[in-house]
Amino acid sequence: MPWTVVDALGVRPYAVAGGRTQSRHSADLQLHTQLEPGTAPAPGHVVPEAQQIVALCLTRRRSIAELAGRICQPVPVVQVLVSDLIDVHAVQIAATVFSNDPETLRELVAALERKWPDARRKAC
Repeated sequence: MPWTVVDALGVRPYAVAGGRTQSRHSADLQLHTQLEPGTAPAPGHVVPEAQQIVALCLTRRRSIAELAGRICQPVPVVQVLVSDLIDVHAVQIAATVFSNDPETLRELVAALERKWPDARRKAC
């Protein structure tokens, strides 16, 4: 949402984040950080944007960047809201498993080639 629309609504991003620009979990909340539902529901006193974040994470894993786009708020605002939701266990950072096992990587490449068979020919 463009800033002019936000201004017209009378709700500035810093108000949504309670005037905060940094969160307790800032170092862990990068654009690509994936979030999933936590072990507790969101408390009733959270802002509507935080409720939207919880609802979105209930349907599937979401990145910070995607959440920012979905709720039309700047990334720093989303990071503050997500940090608060992590503190109350309403969302959590999804565990990411990386593998450097050659067989797993070959299977991954094969699956990607099946999905996009022309990709290898178009690569630089």
